Amino acid sequence: MISSISENPLAGILAPLFSLRGHHDLGIGDTGALRELIDWAADHHFHLIQLLPINATGNDPSPYNAISSVALDPSTLEISPLAIPDLSAAEIASLKAEHHFEQFAHGPVNYSRAANLKNALLSLAFTNFTSHIPDPDRTASFTAFCQNESTWLDDYSLFRTLFTENHHSERWDWWPAHHQSPTLARLWLDHLPTAHRDSLLHQIRFHQYLQWLADQQWLATKSHATAKGVSLMGDIPFGISHFSADVWAHPELFDHQWSGGTGPDYNLPDDPFASKWGQNWGIPLYKWDQHRQENFAWWRQRIRKVRSTFDFFRVDHILGFFRIYAFPWLPDRNDDFIPLSPNEASAITGGHLPHFVPFPDDSPAHQAANRDQGIEILSHLIDEAGPGRLVGEDLGDVPHYVRPALTQLGIAGFKIPDWEWHNHNLTPGSLYPRLSVATYGTHDLDSLRSKWEYWMEKITLALEGGPETYPARDQAWTDLRRLAAWAGFAVPCITPYYPSPHAHLFRALLETRSDLAIYSIIDLFAATDRFNLPGSKGDQNWTHRLPLPIAAWTSDPYLLDLSTRLRSIIIETGRASTS
Repeated sequence: MISSISENPLAGILAPLFSLRGHHDLGIGDTGALRELIDWAADHHFHLIQLLPINATGNDPSPYNAISSVALDPSTLEISPLAIPDLSAAEIASLKAEHHFEQFAHGPVNYSRAANLKNALLSLAFTNFTSHIPDPDRTASFTAFCQNESTWLDDYSLFRTLFTENHHSERWDWWPAHHQSPTLARLWLDHLPTAHRDSLLHQIRFHQYLQWLADQQWLATKSHATAKGVSLMGDIPFGISHFSADVWAHPELFDHQWSGGTGPDYNLPDDPFASKWGQNWGIPLYKWDQHRQENFAWWRQRIRKVRSTFDFFRVDHILGFFRIYAFPWLPDRNDDFIPLSPNEASAITGGHLPHFVPFPDDSPAHQAANRDQGIEILSHLIDEAGPGRLVGEDLGDVPHYVRPALTQLGIAGFKIPDWEWHNHNLTPGSLYPRLSVATYGTHDLDSLRSKWEYWMEKITLALEGGPETYPARDQAWTDLRRLAAWAGFAVPCITPYYPSPHAHLFRALLETRSDLAIYSIIDLFAATDRFNLPGSKGDQNWTHRLPLPIAAWTSDPYLLDLSTRLRSIIIETGRASTS
């Protein structure tokens, strides 16, 4: 058993890449902005930065709905003459003006406008790369990359080209029959008229070029982080989109008839489908027997690619390796099932209803089988990743056998203070295992300040309200004082969140025994924004950008005072050194 994931306890930051504002960014955070954050983090003794997934996405900007398990999203690319030698400053300035960059540069992420601008710039860069006098070293590097990554790159680049050919739709099941597999698509391509074929081959090469650039930039970013003493933590979602290049290219590895998700959540009255049936994520189930026959080659490739870029990897919904809730229909049919009874739904699906796969936890034998499956599969991931690199997102309704199994495997789990209980009280941070990640929340949860101000609002309203407001006030005091007591401070009266509670809560998280203590960038700066509201669809999800560019953090009086306070706390709690 591995008892630790870090020689020294570290303080870290969770910062979605798209939210960062860098010197050269084009309306969305990129590798250049990340390097700026790395520099800031190193100066303030944050020795770990956690990111959300950076894999290529389609029309849905959610980083958890990737269309490739290994390809990186071109939106992450820094576009500057230094980062991409195939572009000049004049060319960049000209296209920024043509796309009216200033109209969307300062607000939330506008994915369509940012993508259009970046695609125009990258297309020009590729044209320059292929038409100018070649640089022998860069040409050799590109050729070697395409050869070394051909096992996934060839199919992915063809998939992306067909995506464009089919009106920018990743729904490969709606494509013409001759596009619905790599073999058929290549036969079709071979028999096209020369001009059309050459145009598509140029597009295929363009997508290979983008992945080469992304590979170069991310490897350089990791090297920069290592030199600064900062570790990077990536994110591997358990599933992959049904409409991904992986499922299209390797259908034998996936069960296309079932869709993974979670069971009914009766605490979501505003979401009639989730409260009745559960959350249907649209990820196909894995055919684990087929993966076993191939020695989990698909998963090993996925892990290798992430390991080349990151030091640690968070596995989202790690519970899925043990058992997953499965739906016999895809999400686009969810609304059809809201009014139906189980019998009515069963009549439509051929007798099938949502259920746990491989087994429900309804008997010791089924629990043992689920546990053994998770241990077996995760052992292969660890074999590829190396010990101490995996972190498991083990939050929510987790069966009793999962956390002991993760500990047995040396996989750190998460500890959210107000979700951990011991003897009817919040578990003291001193009792957290070293093999864990302490944090107050994830990208899906309210910020600490939002929670604090919600409690204070309920308390304040009761001062002028009638008896009907008192239960909410009393519950607010209970929740607030419970968390404050866990952090070692008292709240005798109405108290603003910043600076005192914020500093106390930050210190308390760093004083836990957990190897990693990670603060969301929103909590770090005592803000109330959020990155995602689960179960909702709207422009507020995955679009929030930090108000100021990273370069301004050291000159803004509020942020300078705040970060100076936090730097002192990191030193005082012993999380400042990586040596």
